[in-house]
Amino acid sequence: MFVITQSCCSDAACVSVCPVNCIHPTPEERGFGSSDILHIDPEACIDCGACADACPVDAIYPADKLGARDKVFIDINADYYKNNPDIRSGWSPVTYPEIPKLPAGLRVALVGTGPSGGYALRTLLDRTEAHITVIDRLPTPGGLVRAGVAPDHPGTKNVLRGFDLLYRDPRVTMMTNVTIGDGPGEITPAELADHFDAVFYAVGASESRRLGIPGEDLPGSTSATELVAWYNAVPGVDEGPPLRRGTPDDPATGRAVVVGTGNVALDVARILVSPPELLATTDIADRALAILREQNVHEVILLGRRDQASAAYTAAEFRALSEIPGVDVEVYDGLDAELPSFTEPADPDRRRIVFLFHSAPEEIVGGSKVEAVTVRTGEGRRRIATDLVVRSIGYRSTPIPGLAFDDERGVFPNDNGRLLDERGEIVPGAYVLGWAKRGPSGGIGANKQCAIQTVEDFIDDAAAGRLRRTAREASEFPALVRKRVRTVIGYRGVRAIDRKERRRGQEQGRPRVKFTRVAEMVGAAGWRKA
Repeated sequence: MFVITQSCCSDAACVSVCPVNCIHPTPEERGFGSSDILHIDPEACIDCGACADACPVDAIYPADKLGARDKVFIDINADYYKNNPDIRSGWSPVTYPEIPKLPAGLRVALVGTGPSGGYALRTLLDRTEAHITVIDRLPTPGGLVRAGVAPDHPGTKNVLRGFDLLYRDPRVTMMTNVTIGDGPGEITPAELADHFDAVFYAVGASESRRLGIPGEDLPGSTSATELVAWYNAVPGVDEGPPLRRGTPDDPATGRAVVVGTGNVALDVARILVSPPELLATTDIADRALAILREQNVHEVILLGRRDQASAAYTAAEFRALSEIPGVDVEVYDGLDAELPSFTEPADPDRRRIVFLFHSAPEEIVGGSKVEAVTVRTGEGRRRIATDLVVRSIGYRSTPIPGLAFDDERGVFPNDNGRLLDERGEIVPGAYVLGWAKRGPSGGIGANKQCAIQTVEDFIDDAAAGRLRRTAREASEFPALVRKRVRTVIGYRGVRAIDRKERRRGQEQGRPRVKFTRVAEMVGAAGWRKA
């Protein structure tokens, strides 16, 4: 019997190869995209191993090969079927989709290389004969898989291996280090629309929402977006959080407060208190590892506005906290009469993560830097002494000049993926997918289905003649980009960066040591043509 474990990304590649349809929920079933993981039916599994071979993140193992930590997933997989008796294994009759005839010579631009962009590219290659130009503003592809997945979750990042194979397709041209906007050295959306028959925007949601409370801009108050970018080696985020040294000249409480209880909030808490010897085996940025090695944060408090049942984290991520060596996990309901006091510095001889529910920040207190946060807990208020406040309360997309933007929702206005203009009318040949389309909800599996559906809508539009075909020659866009952008990196350059990062990692016994500056990446690419 095979078992799906915590690192499952809900890609659903395993579903399509299972000969007995014993992996659920499938993309067509309720719960897909919101379930922590997919589940193998222990009664129907025939031990063929096809699912394990297809899994892009190595999350599927034979039950008898599981380590002690993962044996709990035997029961988790089985319990899914006990709790969902309406879910049945076995195949229903197959229905084959109609394959429309598309115009010849379609040229498509795809902006963004995260999961949504990767799955859109795969679907475009599988379902059309289009030539696709892949564009990313950073020299390295991967989007939030490279820049957002925690360093100690390497399995999830393996999904990028499948996308790398797509970039080698002769119908794909890669152009990284290229920004879409209206500034100097940038390519505008209007220019993309002029040079391509269709443009897909898979740009994610990487801006952090604000708390809107006094003191939010004090030094020592930051966003999870900035903190994650810092420890994941994203260029342009060299300055890390002002973690204090705990010396007479720089007194410290040894405590951080994270506002929010989503998976990213848990990632931040885990990274801040994890033993540095564990982090030193990951691809965490050297700049972060050097500071975290000092172990100046002994305690992280996560504030949840509602009760624990309403917390946004997945059960798998919560369970992972209990596996951090030497770190205790405590949970308190803010409605309880007896709660610990957090007015004094954290115990330097104890490391812990504390969940405080029914609690919300009202003010960040300090003179020249953060000293405490005032929190409403239940019907009362309390003061929590802290060195660092991290907000992790949701994300929004970054507006792109030249495209309409829904500022309230933080997404690009669209009609089922078809971009809308300022008047609310569909822009022919312009599409948005992933979090930029529907907001920051759902993981890799949900983004895969979103990408597939949006590409299918494009196929319908192309077959129905609703696209505005470009009159430009195929060679004109690369010429425009090279004239406008100082250094364009193509696939060979991307591979060169990857090889050098891995080589640097081998020297330290790590998967890779990432470059943290664009100039370093450009130098490592050694290639100035796309």
